[in-house]
Amino acid sequence: MSTGLSRQECAVTVLGGPTAVIDIGGLRIVSDPTFDEAGPQGYLTKTAGPAADEDAVGPVDLVLVSHEAHPDNLDGRGRAFAKTAPLVLTGPRAAERLGSPAVGLSPWTGHRLPRPDGGGDLTVLAVPAVHGPEDGERDADGNVNCEVIGFVLSGQGLPTVYVSGDNASIRTVAEISRRVPGIDAAVLHAGAARVPAKFDGRPLSLDSRRAAAAAAVLGAEVVVPTHYDGWAHFSEGLPEIELAFHEAGLSSLLRVAPHGTWVPLTR
Repeated sequence: MSTGLSRQECAVTVLGGPTAVIDIGGLRIVSDPTFDEAGPQGYLTKTAGPAADEDAVGPVDLVLVSHEAHPDNLDGRGRAFAKTAPLVLTGPRAAERLGSPAVGLSPWTGHRLPRPDGGGDLTVLAVPAVHGPEDGERDADGNVNCEVIGFVLSGQGLPTVYVSGDNASIRTVAEISRRVPGIDAAVLHAGAARVPAKFDGRPLSLDSRRAAAAAAVLGAEVVVPTHYDGWAHFSEGLPEIELAFHEAGLSSLLRVAPHGTWVPLTR
């Protein structure tokens, strides 16, 4: 894992679990960093380390944290990595717990970053996510399971990219599609995460068929799955995702490459 990840113009690479590196607009962005090696993480078990470590990722401009309550989205080394970034965008409660440099965004609020490529700003829009079944018990803030947000990245001359976070709700995807038309690429947390003690073991993230349905609802031309391997509680893997997209007639949208390999965000 010593070889660095070369800078790209407009591409994403998945490192394992939910972690993705997105190069866009001259910026390097890491979503949900998890850099610990395999081993127990409380009531969860990590089964594989990342395809590239912190040194290989190198300096970043922004870290996106969909939620910090669960180690499969922000483990020990991932948390330390995020704290070294110039900016972390996450939900309001998560930002309070993480402290500097985290900035909290409620759903449908945005943050602008100047682009090194000279194209103006990159806008990061926080969007809602439901981390479990629609009928799951909600907390005082209206969250299922815990506070989770997704993100939409956009800017002049750039593809519009949706990063779902741990969302299991197609209704939420439909709302995002209505309010943010023209999403070009989607990084979808799939894998049908399940914890027997929560919500009768029902999925806490998109299962494979709902990932395909989300892709259809969004109308994205590029779909990159994440969050389907590296942890024991992910109940569906890449074969199930590929089959679901095939059965839905959407295989041409799916972009899968070995972890640590770049995938263009445009067709």
